[in-house]
Amino acid sequence: MSEATSRADAVLAALDPEQREVAATPLGPMCVLAGAGTGKTRAITHRIAYGVHSGAYVPQRVLAVTFTARAAGEMRTRLRELGVGGVPARTFHAAALRQLHFFWPQAVGGAAPEVLASKAPVVAEAVGRLRMQFDRTAIRDLAAEIEWGKVSLLTPQSYAAGARRAGREAPGIDHTAMARVWESYEERKTERGVIDFEDVLLLMAGILDERLDIARAVREQYRHFVVDEYQDVNALQQRLLDLWLGGRDEVCVVGDPAQTIYTFTGATPEHLLGFRTRYPQARLVRLVRNYRSTPQILSLANLVVRSARPTLRRGPGGVAAVRGVPEHVELQAQGEPGPQPRLTAYPDDPAEAAGVAAAIKALVVGGRAAGEIAVLFRTNAQSEAVEAALAALDVPYLVRGGERFFARQEVRGAIVLLRGAVRGDDGSRPLPELVRDVLTGVGWAPTPPTSGGAQRERWESLMALAALADDLVAATPSARMGELIRELDERAASQHAPAVAGVTLASLHAAKGLEWDTVFIIGCSDGFLPIVMAEGEVAIEEERRLLYVGLTRARRELHLSWAGARTPGARATRRPSRFLDATAGILGEGARSPSRRTAGADASSAPRAPRLPSVCRSCRTELTTAAMRKIGRCDDCPPTYDPAVFESLRVWRGEVARALKVPAYVVFTDATLTALAESAPTELRGVAAVPGVGAMKLDRYGGAVLEVLGGADAHVVAEKTTAAIVSEQT
Repeated sequence: MSEATSRADAVLAALDPEQREVAATPLGPMCVLAGAGTGKTRAITHRIAYGVHSGAYVPQRVLAVTFTARAAGEMRTRLRELGVGGVPARTFHAAALRQLHFFWPQAVGGAAPEVLASKAPVVAEAVGRLRMQFDRTAIRDLAAEIEWGKVSLLTPQSYAAGARRAGREAPGIDHTAMARVWESYEERKTERGVIDFEDVLLLMAGILDERLDIARAVREQYRHFVVDEYQDVNALQQRLLDLWLGGRDEVCVVGDPAQTIYTFTGATPEHLLGFRTRYPQARLVRLVRNYRSTPQILSLANLVVRSARPTLRRGPGGVAAVRGVPEHVELQAQGEPGPQPRLTAYPDDPAEAAGVAAAIKALVVGGRAAGEIAVLFRTNAQSEAVEAALAALDVPYLVRGGERFFARQEVRGAIVLLRGAVRGDDGSRPLPELVRDVLTGVGWAPTPPTSGGAQRERWESLMALAALADDLVAATPSARMGELIRELDERAASQHAPAVAGVTLASLHAAKGLEWDTVFIIGCSDGFLPIVMAEGEVAIEEERRLLYVGLTRARRELHLSWAGARTPGARATRRPSRFLDATAGILGEGARSPSRRTAGADASSAPRAPRLPSVCRSCRTELTTAAMRKIGRCDDCPPTYDPAVFESLRVWRGEVARALKVPAYVVFTDATLTALAESAPTELRGVAAVPGVGAMKLDRYGGAVLEVLGGADAHVVAEKTTAAIVSEQT
């Protein structure tokens, strides 16, 4: 047996049967449906390694594509451990940017344009040119909408029609105004001579489409493709992948439809679910053996996802006909049993935060590492109460999704000092001791600060750098400061932050791809899960998948909780999440909403957001415009609202708009204001059900609308509204 054959066989030896099927057939199209915790990264890196060792692949002619720089870095590390170097593992944007820089002189001439670090400043300039005024949060929403339009292969001219087809509302303005903002943004960008990240993909796709010589060169360079997280691919990324392939079928895609949680950004699972329609000869492999979580946790997760309704959009030919490709896989536990997941009900949000913090404190005191505990939530606003409760108990924590580790001021300062210490490292002192001595210059101390909050978080960041030095010396005893700096540079380039010791607080979206021994999921009530503004079956089912992602982050212990009211003493109007109905056999009858405990209804029968009416509530004639459907009556019929209520809403809106120096329609359009007066909701869920009230507006104005509808003085409410917004912005 040759050495190469021996290495190839060794690559397959440690894999389970399904993983081995992925790895042992490196040629031809393959679709891998990989459930949470089933070792998908292991399977695809071993596929690449086996392909190289068996002679099927040349390392430099394989392109592994994933969605985060961190995941790409991890893939490269695993490949090196398998004895395979030189395989490019990059994000779509990183791969396209390298190609753009290389081929731009040939295709266009000169150097490629600079890429914007952020759209926000240019969007702000664009709306300013249009004499519109938006705050920073609204600017971010406008930038996100432009990104959605671009990855959906729309233009400013086709945006309005495309957004209407997708049932998508522009953030705070109508579709026509949004198209003008986008067009102005493109003009400002052209004036500056810069491009954005979506342009990188668009321009490279255009070059490959128009220049056959360049397309041939790229296809000669890359013969085999592996695409991870394929359920998150958008139309633009799929277009670029198709151009890279150029009609060939040497592609392996890996994904999990049950973890599709980014459709609001333009991602769609249709490419994954329809893969075998495009490649009928493709192998289909299901990874179902979960090595992460206990059987008890997986039983709960399977129940939640099994109750899902098949609402993912069908492409041409129908997903149902794709040789039985399911929308989720049933996970099979491979680990040891553990405790049953628990659901705890609290009277209000502060009590829930305090209860969760106390439980975490007990775990830490009992010897559980804080870094192996996470608190997950649906909205970032839920974090504040938990942060305060943990700080009060002196439990270290970090908020994931906030400022990036290598962008933190204390980390940047520390790296500057460490870099300056390279020349002075003569090897006379152990590296960990030298690093800690340097870190004292930016505030590190041997013992953590007694206070929590930002001070404790800064200390934890510096401690992570010290621990990285420890790990480096453990792996390479002769390592010195120069090696540490190189390690930090590589990590900074791939945003591969070192582990920070502390309880992780993260949104369910930010938690994807991560795992902890113990997970607390708070806010498991309707209104949070599903979020109150999720309208329609498709949006509701995406919320279910978001909960499923959270459940499958836990290795050993899983704690769910919900609160009956927002504030102490308030009436308990919330109910457990409809997604937990099917889990009553595990979590107890308390998992069912009171109205469904005796009926035994499943989650699919839960009340859903109302659809827009199609006929007038007064004369029953068909409503022909979106504005009519929004208010529920035709233009010829008289209003059905109380004129005094509408006038109060109008006065409130006018004063808020004047104080914020924005047009009145930016607060609420006339149609939305009329719809609010017509429906007269009495709770936030009712406000969210009104078309034109998105997440941002619900958070900012929802409470004020309820006050005005309840009879409060419009002037007083407007003053409170603007004061709260100004305080938030400062």
